[in-house]
Amino acid sequence: MDMDFERKLAIPKEVKEMYPVTSSMMSTVETKVNEIKAILEGKSDKLMLIIGPCSADNEDSVIDYISRLCPVQEKVKDKILIVPRIYTNKPRTTGEGYKGLVHQPDPTQKPDLFKGIIATRELHMRAVKETGFACADEMLYPENYKYLDDLLAYVAVGARSVENQQHRLTASGLGIAAGMKNPTSGDNSVMLNAILAAQNAHTFIYRGWEVHSHGNPHAHAILRGYTNKHGQQLTNYHYEDLINLCETYDAKNLDNPAIVVDTNHSNSNKNPFEQPRIIKEVLHSCRHSEIIKNHIKGFMIESYIEDGAQKIGEGIYGKSITDPCLGWEKSERMIYEIADLL
Repeated sequence: MDMDFERKLAIPKEVKEMYPVTSSMMSTVETKVNEIKAILEGKSDKLMLIIGPCSADNEDSVIDYISRLCPVQEKVKDKILIVPRIYTNKPRTTGEGYKGLVHQPDPTQKPDLFKGIIATRELHMRAVKETGFACADEMLYPENYKYLDDLLAYVAVGARSVENQQHRLTASGLGIAAGMKNPTSGDNSVMLNAILAAQNAHTFIYRGWEVHSHGNPHAHAILRGYTNKHGQQLTNYHYEDLINLCETYDAKNLDNPAIVVDTNHSNSNKNPFEQPRIIKEVLHSCRHSEIIKNHIKGFMIESYIEDGAQKIGEGIYGKSITDPCLGWEKSERMIYEIADLL
């Protein structure tokens, strides 16, 4: 093989022994996991907001951001369940750009995957212990899930991963909700087939083991917009889009048919300031259609302390180094406005 093998990284069991969760932390995670499942099953009428930075690029600023969500959650707890985003992996199909905390715990330094694994686990642990939130992460690398499986409340499978067999099969063995995004082509059938695969039992190879999954009834859809053949960003959250998806979804007789609308990415043309408007439009659609209301379970929002984005190395505290985000003041106001509309 034309690769240099530098070192064998610690296995998940070893990492968990070095950084163990307490019984109190386990209880927090279990409670949040069950709250999310209740929303997806229709047993709770709360709206789920999966909200936070595009990428978790700095431990202190991410914990600062999540801590700011605590008093907000308390004020809206009867209507909204907040699930903070701690996205520690970023898809980079060209190899350029920041690949996330697991690759570079310090974005200005060279990759160090061992330190990245530790930093990722420590950050999720701090969130649970210090803020009482169990968080969401993207399952970009299915084999890495075991490093965090005792800490996460929610995972998303991204637009570039949703067609991948290993992502679908791994999602089928998770005990937490897994959101499957529509692919960048916008083909909803790909997303729905991914959900179907994730909801069924499978036998496959995982981390060198032959494993048997039982199916994940909480696999569901995430709409994030798409790109056409000319490279133009197109939306898929409008009334007619939602009606079409709901009807197609129901025809497949899947468990717990649920939709989360990603308000950034192609849906906003990566303009984070469009996110409050998009949410209000979708909620308006819910008021005019019972089928949409029954399927819409939440929103995925990119938000950080400061508006916009910066280049790596600029050093502006709490400002994204990947996609632009909605700043804290606007985000806080948006959450309260959503609560008033529910």
